[in-house]
Amino acid sequence: MRDFKACGFLLILALAPQFHFPAFAEENSTLNLDPITVTKSKTPLQNYYVMSSGELQDLPSDSPVEALQYAPLDLQSRLPKSGVQSDFTLRGSTFQQVLVLLNGKRINDPQTAHHNADIPLTKEDVERIDVIPGPASAIFGPDGIGGAVNFTVKKPQENKMVVEAKGGQYKTWSGLMSATTSRDNFAARLSVENEGSSGFHEDTDYKKFTTAFSSFFEAANGEVQADFGYQQKEFGAFDFYTPGLGFLSKEWTRTLLFNTQGSWDMAGFTIKPGFLWRRHFDKFALDKTFTRSTYLNHHRTDMFTPVFYIQKDMAGLGKAGSGVEFGDERIDSTNLGKHIRNHKSIFGDYCLDLTDNLSSAVTARIDDYDTFGEEYSGSLNFKYQLSKEQSLRLGIDRAIRVPSFTELYYSDPTTMGNDNLSAEKAINLQTGYDFKDRKLSGGLTLFYRRERDSIDWVKHSLAQGKWQVENITRADVVGEECYFNVKIYKWVELDSTYTYTDKRVDEQGLSYKYGLNYSRHLTNTLLIFHLPIGAQSIGLTYKKKPGRDGWFLLNSRLSYNISRSSQIFLEATNILSVGFEEIEGIPSPGRWVEGGLRFEW
Repeated sequence: MRDFKACGFLLILALAPQFHFPAFAEENSTLNLDPITVTKSKTPLQNYYVMSSGELQDLPSDSPVEALQYAPLDLQSRLPKSGVQSDFTLRGSTFQQVLVLLNGKRINDPQTAHHNADIPLTKEDVERIDVIPGPASAIFGPDGIGGAVNFTVKKPQENKMVVEAKGGQYKTWSGLMSATTSRDNFAARLSVENEGSSGFHEDTDYKKFTTAFSSFFEAANGEVQADFGYQQKEFGAFDFYTPGLGFLSKEWTRTLLFNTQGSWDMAGFTIKPGFLWRRHFDKFALDKTFTRSTYLNHHRTDMFTPVFYIQKDMAGLGKAGSGVEFGDERIDSTNLGKHIRNHKSIFGDYCLDLTDNLSSAVTARIDDYDTFGEEYSGSLNFKYQLSKEQSLRLGIDRAIRVPSFTELYYSDPTTMGNDNLSAEKAINLQTGYDFKDRKLSGGLTLFYRRERDSIDWVKHSLAQGKWQVENITRADVVGEECYFNVKIYKWVELDSTYTYTDKRVDEQGLSYKYGLNYSRHLTNTLLIFHLPIGAQSIGLTYKKKPGRDGWFLLNSRLSYNISRSSQIFLEATNILSVGFEEIEGIPSPGRWVEGGLRFEW
């Protein structure tokens, strides 16, 4: 019966594009359903969920990463507050198979995707967050097997000052200051945030410091933006990587990130050069008490990525773009050793309206690695407008992922890397239907993903002492994703998403460390009241993982505008104090209440 269903999906899903899904908020409204594109091209078929800076202020969350729990993304947090340690998964992917972007540039940590959420930005620095379920390697680069998450930095364009302070249970405290200045054609912003907590459980305490600086210069034919961020974390890591063993671990991380990009219009061409540098430090103590082990790791990684892109709108002949990218990834580790790998990439995209109702888009990319050789990715997408309110989507994509340094070289008392790994490959098929009018919008997507050479940590028998990372022969993923948005009144909006995912792995008699750690059922519902006294939000999440009981979480944020420039607010997560384990064997907190003040002028 399962094979019959899979064949049915293959017949239905002949082709599928990136999708048109509800945006989660504009500055002054809860939702914006117009597609916004983050690809290097302006492809109209790249549609997805968008969470804007306005909504980041209204949600019960401490950071942009934590706010993603309200998107159709499986945010797997070992320490859920303030995005201290979180993994991203989409449509049954592993945490390594999601592409993380900053202004459209890949920032995936080459050591391990456990550090992908170390993004040195405060909520005042984020213009929007785009969640793209489905393949994304075709134009952005490797790692987008399950999809991508793009963080867009807000351009500093106005004189503004923000001060916020809050505190709550478990001696939780935080302070935020952000100052923006604008003069003529130049603007800059500096943000500083400091926070911490004693933790809800032994060895779950944390401290986190973030500062970010952004500058923006506007010229006659273009603009230049430069962003720099620094983040430092120190946190108890109770059983983070050894679930159920009771290890009192400790981790310290530091992240430095510099990104600059420009855009110029010259003789009908749009030219976009850019450069990104990311450095990450990680120190990890497997047992901070040193009673069982003195195992201590120090890691430093560097990423350097210059990129150049050019685009031409050819009127009736469509829009075409092409670019080149160079990547340099380095690690210096007491455990993994010293390694360097480079890649050269060339990519292109072309978008054309075939008829008044039918649009097409094609992307292609070649990545040439000095360690893995050439890897290819690409996509073919179609969108047909049935009417002004209704449309159909079809498309096919090929995505890749190269192994992390941890998967290649790591060794500790419980795990062993493998330097003979090859790159993962995936074919994604999807089709969908969308409708939208003034008050109501929704849609449905069916998807199928075929993975080959998937990478996971496995054991061939229970007697095997260590988890060994290997390429798995085959994995198949089928599912559906739907969304619904309704403007109940002019001041009330309801937004709901549901994703069903069924992942089948070629088990070969193996035990898998990460293979089934995904949400088979994932439902997110967000209700926001835009009242004259302030925005009130209620978030509901339901997750059900294979072989485990599901759980239901209720979160809320209530605010009251004291004046035009000041606000008092109360936030509560897991209001019903449900007991659950986001990652099996690692405890999660019950009810957590915080309150604070915000001043903005």
